Amino acid sequence: MGLLEFKELTKEYRRGGRAFNAVNRVSLSVEPGDFISIIGRSGSGKTTLLNMGAGLLKPTGGAVLFEGHDIHRLKDKEISFLRNEKIGYVPQGQSLLSNFTVLDNVCIPWFLFKREGDVEGRAFILLEKVGIGHLAASYPKELSGGEMRRASIARSLINRPRILIADEPTGDLDAETTAEIMRLFSRIAEEGTAVLIVTHELDTLEYGNKTYLMDAGNLSPHAA
Repeated sequence: MGLLEFKELTKEYRRGGRAFNAVNRVSLSVEPGDFISIIGRSGSGKTTLLNMGAGLLKPTGGAVLFEGHDIHRLKDKEISFLRNEKIGYVPQGQSLLSNFTVLDNVCIPWFLFKREGDVEGRAFILLEKVGIGHLAASYPKELSGGEMRRASIARSLINRPRILIADEPTGDLDAETTAEIMRLFSRIAEEGTAVLIVTHELDTLEYGNKTYLMDAGNLSPHAA
């Protein structure tokens, strides 16, 4: 049994009165420590697949199993807690809150459900881990694109998730920063947290241990 499993996962939409599958009966198993990259052109269904895997979007058919449990059968509060507790999510683009410091941004997921502990201490350790501890008191407008992405990754790790899901995490970064972010994901996977990303950048594939191609909603293994 995988940590995260997609079973015949399907998402149907309608366009111009006709139905089409943005995701078409996709099956995939993610194990602890995996670093999986899904590549494909824009509009191929990659983001839709990730959003279903993170519990943000309900599938039309099939199932998403997390630790053996179908997450889309959970009540809203239960799925919110699961996502907050065990699934780290880095969305496309920048998602930091502009009126919060970097440190406060990293702490936000901690406070969504009642917890005890030194959250600021853990947040600072994570910022050090991603290489921007010196920016803890700064605001998002003072950061570069790569620094904001690092802060988003730190935020996604604050509750010690079992899997980190990232949507085009290097899409707006230069080549050097992209390599740094991918090496960071590699270290996260080596420490036991599964990493699942979607990307259209073929240069990043050397960092993962499994690669899949998404095309017109269909997923298949990609040969290097």
